[in-house]
Amino acid sequence: MTIRRILTVESDLATLKQVSAPVAAVDDDLRRLMDDMLETMYDAPGIGLAAIQVGVPQRVIVMDLAKGEDAPTPRYFVNPEILWASEETAPYEEGCLSVPEIYDEVERPARVRLRYLGYDGAQVEEEAEGIFAVCIQHEMDHLDGVLFIDHLSRLKRDRAIAKVKKAARAEAA
Repeated sequence: MTIRRILTVESDLATLKQVSAPVAAVDDDLRRLMDDMLETMYDAPGIGLAAIQVGVPQRVIVMDLAKGEDAPTPRYFVNPEILWASEETAPYEEGCLSVPEIYDEVERPARVRLRYLGYDGAQVEEEAEGIFAVCIQHEMDHLDGVLFIDHLSRLKRDRAIAKVKKAARAEAA
């Protein structure tokens, strides 16, 4: 497995804004990509990662919501789609590996029903709520070229990007 570079808004905004293409088939090459993505996400560390965040514009997400000392529970989502979203919403403070050190509250549907292909290529349908619902919606936004800061006011979004750029310049100096 290979740890890949995670794209950030500071230098890779145009790529992150791309809409990802559907995957034709779950094969060994795609599983290698998902394994690399998972390793990259763990190294960052994070709880979810979309393929576009490592420069691959395909509709692929990895996730692991295990906490602290819990055993890892990696999940894989290929061509995910939301079939239903609750009218009830819930706020959650989100962050993103592509927008480092920025956190803000985003309101999203509290529950969603989704369909996707798993690591083995089998189709899965399930309902998500809580942090799972937040994370899957956040990562699926990436597949459509949407960042969590796009859900914020223009002022907050512009400030977030400026802060990331300033931190990157300071780190490079």
